[in-house]
Amino acid sequence: MVLRRGRRRRAPRFSYSAWDGTQADYPMTADDLFRQMTDDLAHHGDPNAALRNMLQNGFDADGERFQGLREMLDRLREQREQLLESGDVGGVFGEIAEKLRDIVQSERDNLAAQAEYSAGGDDAAQAARDQAAEAERNLRLDMLPPDLPGQVRSLQDYDFTSKKAQQDFDDLLDELRSQLMQQTVDGMSDAMQSMTHEDMAAMKDMFADLNEMLEQRANGEEPDFDGFMDKHGDFFPENPETLDELLETMAQRMAAAQAMLNSMTPEQRAQLQELSDQLLSDMDLQWQMNQLSDNLQAAFPDLNWGQSYDTSGVDPLNFGQAMDLMNDLGDLDQIEQMLRGATNPGALAELDFERARELLGDDTARSMERMSQFTQMLEDAGLINRTENGLELTPRALRKVGQNVLDDLYTKLSADRLGRHNVSVSGIGHERNFETKPYEFGDPFSLNIERTVRNAIRRTGGGTPVRLTPEDFEVERTERTTRTSTVLMLDLSLSMPMRDNFIPAKKVALALESLISGQYPQDYLGIVTFSEVAREVKNHELAELSWDYVYGTNMQHGFQLARQMLSRQSGTKQILMVTDGEPTAHINAFGQPVFNYPPTRETVDLTLAEVHKCTRDQIRINVFMLDATPYLTAFIEQITKMNGGRAFFTTNQDIGDFVLVDFVEQKRKMIRRAG
Repeated sequence: MVLRRGRRRRAPRFSYSAWDGTQADYPMTADDLFRQMTDDLAHHGDPNAALRNMLQNGFDADGERFQGLREMLDRLREQREQLLESGDVGGVFGEIAEKLRDIVQSERDNLAAQAEYSAGGDDAAQAARDQAAEAERNLRLDMLPPDLPGQVRSLQDYDFTSKKAQQDFDDLLDELRSQLMQQTVDGMSDAMQSMTHEDMAAMKDMFADLNEMLEQRANGEEPDFDGFMDKHGDFFPENPETLDELLETMAQRMAAAQAMLNSMTPEQRAQLQELSDQLLSDMDLQWQMNQLSDNLQAAFPDLNWGQSYDTSGVDPLNFGQAMDLMNDLGDLDQIEQMLRGATNPGALAELDFERARELLGDDTARSMERMSQFTQMLEDAGLINRTENGLELTPRALRKVGQNVLDDLYTKLSADRLGRHNVSVSGIGHERNFETKPYEFGDPFSLNIERTVRNAIRRTGGGTPVRLTPEDFEVERTERTTRTSTVLMLDLSLSMPMRDNFIPAKKVALALESLISGQYPQDYLGIVTFSEVAREVKNHELAELSWDYVYGTNMQHGFQLARQMLSRQSGTKQILMVTDGEPTAHINAFGQPVFNYPPTRETVDLTLAEVHKCTRDQIRINVFMLDATPYLTAFIEQITKMNGGRAFFTTNQDIGDFVLVDFVEQKRKMIRRAG
């Protein structure tokens, strides 16, 4: 769990047991999340784009898969196909037809029993009359219309002789009225499940009061929602807290009912409409329902009132099952719309995660919920700020990008090539300056006891014994008697991204800046980028650095600018140049850039002249060549011969190894000499 800044934490207590598969996963922290974003941030320094990419593609962390939008949408499509194949909405008529057949058969059985009883009596005339009545009633039952609305209408006019058949028919009508009304109000209480005429009157009053509240809102008045719920709360056992919540629930239900109608054949739709007209014959009730439907369609136009679904299942669905299916499909549509419109993980917070879990399963719903928390986690950890232009990295985050890149590069290095990058001796060549810093892996373990204990007490809130954790450690800084001033020259010409060299080179800059600021704080690091012209880049601008959309590799201007920057510094001075191109540009006498390919003699001579000036000023030039051509190799050899620096022939896969190893090894040699 990420805690908000400023909140005190108690020292964690740990217990250990064998893993049995039931223990909860380790929660992802803001630092874990930020590490996942490091590559994207090293590319463009934009947290908005990094989070957007994470949202689109998902990622794996510590054995857990966080689904991205593509996977979520794939799962949603699979679930929709399963639902569409689960049944046939036309089956709503099958259940009604079967119950009507049972009612008719119950009436026929009663007629036959009465006739049989009369035939066994002494009154022959009565027996004859009963047989005639049986024949006449059976004929009426034989002449029932083939369509369900016609059968219902005819049976409403029929005088049942069977009390059971009459009761079953009345119950069926009440049930159908209830189901038809549930197109509008879902989840009605048990008292409303059998829709009697009294219940219909209460429903009509509820619709009238609800439409009146909508009219009041349209006129700028404040409706009495609490009074409405006191009067009609029995219709809404889910107990909506606001008028908007109630209206949205009703709108979703009515949209689902409309989708069910749209998904039927024209004949089925006509039958259901006729059946509804018969059972809900109250003209005022029908008007109130139609008025509410119009109001809700105007208030919630995005619910896709014209949606229909091609259900291809074999099993017929009853009325309730069909409504549930339409609700599920409608909710899937809304989830899909929200997913497709999401541009950052925080947008997922609008989802109903419990509903998503019901429809899409635990894995997808969990990914949605965790993703929705990412932006807030980073903000609470002080890694991003919200601005008018979107999310921006904080200074702490900029430092962490470099540290993460540095950690990744060190992880790649084998122990025998570099080992720990601190100096193994203390005292000689160092002077205490009474400054401290939080301990980082690789630091000399010169622990400052006072500050370390103070950190532990601040974290725990006091008390004894004082328990230390690694995050409490604070070590003493030492000031090297030798100081290195470095300018890193980065080639930003168009060939760098075209050959996939830009990102590795930029990571070198981020890692080197983190290394020097964290381990050698008295040293100086300047950044110069060059393409058609050269520019100085401030260290805090590194994360947002991108390549230049121009041709030209102006080493001459880069050396000139680096030399000017180093002239204001002390200590051992060096230039580290990372490039994949030949010198194809220079600054002319009028201060304008001149580009020529292949390189001209003038460009080469002016570049070597700057190398000569750097050599005169005792600035060592080390060159790291990517994709070196024979011409570039020969040119760099001229530079090293003039300057006395070194050349490294490398690739974008191991450029970071070369630069960091060289920097640290040279630094260690200097310190040993100073000692």
